[in-house]
Amino acid sequence: MLKNWISIFIFQVKNNKLFTALNVLGLSIGIAGLVFAILYWNDEQSYDQWNPNKDNVFLVANQMDPTTYWASSSAPIGSTIKNIRPEVESYCYVKGNYDNEIIRYNGKKIQSEKVVVAQKNFFDYFPYQFIEGNAKTGLPDGNSICLSEDLAMQIFGNESAFGKKIVLQNQTLVVRGVYKLDKKSIFNPSCVVNFMDLRVKNSIQNWGNFQFILLLKLKNPTDATLVEKSLSKIYYDNMTVPRAKSQGMNPEEFIKKFGEVKPHLEALSSIRLHTKTGGLIENNGNYQLLLIFVGLSILILILSIVNYVNSATANAVKRAKEIGVRKVIGASKANIIQQFIFETALILLFSILISLVIVELSIPYYNAFLEKNLVLQSGQFYLQLVVIFIGTVITAGIFPAIYVSNFEVLKVLRGNFIRSKNGVWLRNGMLIFQFAVAAFFIIGSYIVYQQIDFMNSKDLGFNGNQVLNISYRNIYGEKIDGKIQFAKYNNIKNQLLHIKGVKQVAGGGFVMGSGAKSVISYHYKDINIDGNNIPVDFGLLEMMKIKIVKGRYFNPQYSQDTISSMLINETALKLLNEKDPIGKKINWDGKEAIIVGVVKDFNLGNPGEAIPPMTFFHFKSVAWFNSLLNNIYVTADPKTMQQTIADIENLWSKKVDSEYPFLYDFVDKEYKRSYSGYVRQKNLFSLLNVIVIIIALIGLFALASFSIERRMKEIAIRKTLGAETTILLKDLCKQYVLFSIIGFLIASFPAYYLLNKWLENFAYRVSISISPFLIGFTALLLLTLAVVLSRAYQATKVDVLRYLKYE
Repeated sequence: MLKNWISIFIFQVKNNKLFTALNVLGLSIGIAGLVFAILYWNDEQSYDQWNPNKDNVFLVANQMDPTTYWASSSAPIGSTIKNIRPEVESYCYVKGNYDNEIIRYNGKKIQSEKVVVAQKNFFDYFPYQFIEGNAKTGLPDGNSICLSEDLAMQIFGNESAFGKKIVLQNQTLVVRGVYKLDKKSIFNPSCVVNFMDLRVKNSIQNWGNFQFILLLKLKNPTDATLVEKSLSKIYYDNMTVPRAKSQGMNPEEFIKKFGEVKPHLEALSSIRLHTKTGGLIENNGNYQLLLIFVGLSILILILSIVNYVNSATANAVKRAKEIGVRKVIGASKANIIQQFIFETALILLFSILISLVIVELSIPYYNAFLEKNLVLQSGQFYLQLVVIFIGTVITAGIFPAIYVSNFEVLKVLRGNFIRSKNGVWLRNGMLIFQFAVAAFFIIGSYIVYQQIDFMNSKDLGFNGNQVLNISYRNIYGEKIDGKIQFAKYNNIKNQLLHIKGVKQVAGGGFVMGSGAKSVISYHYKDINIDGNNIPVDFGLLEMMKIKIVKGRYFNPQYSQDTISSMLINETALKLLNEKDPIGKKINWDGKEAIIVGVVKDFNLGNPGEAIPPMTFFHFKSVAWFNSLLNNIYVTADPKTMQQTIADIENLWSKKVDSEYPFLYDFVDKEYKRSYSGYVRQKNLFSLLNVIVIIIALIGLFALASFSIERRMKEIAIRKTLGAETTILLKDLCKQYVLFSIIGFLIASFPAYYLLNKWLENFAYRVSISISPFLIGFTALLLLTLAVVLSRAYQATKVDVLRYLKYE
């Protein structure tokens, strides 16, 4: 029986080469799209799933206002909650960013870009496998360090690293452990040092300084709500009540006017994709993009299956006599169903093989697109592939098999089955579905394009063209204060100004597109504002062409500008509700600051984000601002730009920082990368749009071909009676035009609703107009006519005698 089925399958393939190829191609593209989505899904979902503590470890995320959550916490909160809540097993503070440091050993210098500063129990929370030493004794004190296996190999080669001494930040450290960095996590450190215990100790009385990431390990994850309530009470007692007292009001009045800190616990297993904060050391995953990609990939596979079902049911008419004869000689309904499901399984096997080839060839580009390193390996992936195969065989194979098995023997053998209307309405319905999906993608792609184009063309409020941002490694140490840091920067600035082609030099404590590095609340009358702090040097705002709308820029001629002067932006001015803010005194972090100017709003974060209230200070006005001086901005003559950059690099490598590579970027290009995630969404939607249109056109071509072929005798008779070609073409195309219109109308509301939801991600967005729908409808109609007219025109050129000689 199986041999007979294979023989019949081969015979049918030979007689329907084109349509078999189209079916295989459509299914291959659909499956390949879903495979790509699965690889992305698996990778994003794998973060920290290996960790046995994933459900017991929580990040303390502090809600500062209705829309802002901080990942950082104050130093006293960890020990306080541990002492009063028995549900808390332990706590661990970790620095919120990787350090990029040079490690020295026996004259060898190795650069490590992922140095994590943490407390000694870091490996209790992230139990990477140790190959030398062990997790419990890896970080006993501030003189200890643990290395990843790769970093240990770079430093020591094949020698044992355990117990050896290395130098990091001019401090001698003993290697207490080596671990395997072979799993995905929100912390993937190349090495871990225990400098955090001392830093927490030095800040243990400072409740308002939110600077460290706090992780809590609970004995039972169901106690998270109780711990949240206790954290809120601790902040209330130690922050809200004292601040309310200093303002001369009761706590309830203070909360009503200024708000309060509301801690939330986020489980380790969900942080990567679901954190409400700006993220931890590793970039957050994009859960929305993940859902969009998976959802659209499933939709494309459904479209491919619809194509196959449409083609299979239409082609089944040609096999009516075969089915009739088989029924007469004793084949049961079940036998016929099994045979057609078997044929679907064979076609699907070929499709899966081709899809894997497509994925393997395309995966380097896919990895570059997502900035990942995905591979076609893992038991989980192959199991998912089997599920796809079984699900698709059932979905694509059952209906055509049942449809064929229900053919009536008498109608088939009498030869009039070809005129049967069975299945026509179903095929037409599925064709309308294809048109609807294609219309959705065309409309959606255009709206996404409009939004990204709007972001590209929006007035950002600054001009970073031809402005260099040089990454500057500031100097730190117990004996290094703000004055020394600023003096070192000033020396570098003066040397840069002597380079030919350099026009302006100014330092800044920020990076365009990355937002502010610190936020501090300040008070004016009964108004409280969480201001994004932007420390700058004289001339930086002018260099960036950031405009002043009231007052003046910072000026070295005014001594107060390095002591108490501040600028605010237009957003902060609106919150102050003050018509004339110049000269007004602000209570900023316990010190008096005087507003001397108002800056026109500009985008410090990506253009999809709302512009926050900003406060601008000169570096010298607040001592600790100098520690944020990690960027030096330079404007140079465009005509000699390359030579100027080469001269700056030469100065940098010889006199500024000989150990680290000279890193720079142009501000405008750097800023564009801040919203590259949205650009990737646009590119993804455009790519899927092309795939959907190809699949839809394949299905339309196949169905139109079958439909026209069934009407060939009618066409021949009408031609004999003198029908004109234009009349025939119009008659053959009108039903497909009608179907495309119905499909477009069906797609219009989902497209409007879902794309409107997507646009809610943007503070500054386009309005959905009628133009995307007009363009979508026009494109869909033109594509439909192009395919159907080409097939219909061929049909009108047939040899009439071929179809009428037996009549």
